[in-house]
Amino acid sequence: MNNHKAIAFFSGFPDRRFTDEIAERLEKELPVRRCIVFISACPVDYQQNDEDSAGMNRMFEKYSIGFERFCVVDARMEPADAQKWAREADCFFLMGGGVCAEQMKLMLEKGIYDIVRDGPAMVLGVSAGSMNMGKTTVDIWESMVPYEGLGFADITMIGHFSYDDTERLRLMKVVSMERPVCAMEDESAIFIKNGKVEIIGIIHRIEKGEIRLFTEEDVQL
Repeated sequence: MNNHKAIAFFSGFPDRRFTDEIAERLEKELPVRRCIVFISACPVDYQQNDEDSAGMNRMFEKYSIGFERFCVVDARMEPADAQKWAREADCFFLMGGGVCAEQMKLMLEKGIYDIVRDGPAMVLGVSAGSMNMGKTTVDIWESMVPYEGLGFADITMIGHFSYDDTERLRLMKVVSMERPVCAMEDESAIFIKNGKVEIIGIIHRIEKGEIRLFTEEDVQL
């Protein structure tokens, strides 16, 4: 595990743009922007992958932090090509919108799991992708059975927290009976680099069904 590289957990960006504060931090952490590799959580939804990766690339371009080139790794890409792109990446972006376990399986099948986890490139994740970046992943919509994530931080992250989303909140509380949940609101972020944690936006900690604000001290590395 490379504990010195920059990592960022995101919940989601409903307006399809970073907040100014998050964009400023990304610019600082990504001085070299030659290549970004998006990794799908929907490996066979090719049209959606093409549209989403292009749209997410534009999110960087809106803040003048675009990359020279990008690709999306999904079921179409040959393992050798995925590994070549991965070795050249300055940044990986684990996409959301799909099944967490499918994304993990894709990285293993294409032979890029270790490159993503241990290589020098920054790793970003949103929604399902972000959930896979923690030590333990629980996909509340697919299975309540936890599995081992990439392990960049000892958290179980679940995104899109809202008190109005009562079913999501109920499931988060169920998970919290076994392990604390890092419940991120959209447009929030957790940045980690060299053992230093910074939280942007509003994040909650749910433990044994009780909710309080999540702090930097709640992140165990």
